Amino acid sequence: MSFQVDTSWTLFLDRDGVINRRDFQGYIQKVEDFDFLKGVKEGLQRISNKFGRIIVVTNQQGVGKGLMKHEQVEEIHFYMKKELERYGVTIDAVYSATNLKGAENDRRKPLSAMGIEAKNDFPEIDFQRSIMIGDTDSDIQFGKNLGMKTVLIKSEEKISMKSDWIVNNLIELADELEK
Repeated sequence: MSFQVDTSWTLFLDRDGVINRRDFQGYIQKVEDFDFLKGVKEGLQRISNKFGRIIVVTNQQGVGKGLMKHEQVEEIHFYMKKELERYGVTIDAVYSATNLKGAENDRRKPLSAMGIEAKNDFPEIDFQRSIMIGDTDSDIQFGKNLGMKTVLIKSEEKISMKSDWIVNNLIELADELEK
């Protein structure tokens, strides 16, 4: 990576496929279904002190489809944050777009709404000094829409967007940031 990250930077992360195993047939609907991907806890532990803020932005239209409730999503995020805290990682905020795709007030990535909400909540966020990590085109487009650096985590997902970096996992990203 051709730049130095410091605590003036913000790390934005997608959830499914970046932090936890993604369910390609449906949605992660309860804590028991939430499996951290290999190396996520350790990778975030190694890089978390390099960033001033860590924000999760996640599309969760299973709520809009009536397949799960807001409370279930909140329970999962509470569990995720508590588990990561055991590794010294603080997630400053989680923003969830629970609406259906194309809804009147659509907050889903790749639209910028969740990023703008984060900046309203944390005015010190500078998108030019932010990295978005995701595993889908909409994640990468979200980052680009806001002027962030982008990192693609390789997955089964078919990708057409070009990201600034491609890594296999967060351990690999930690290696890159420590160079």
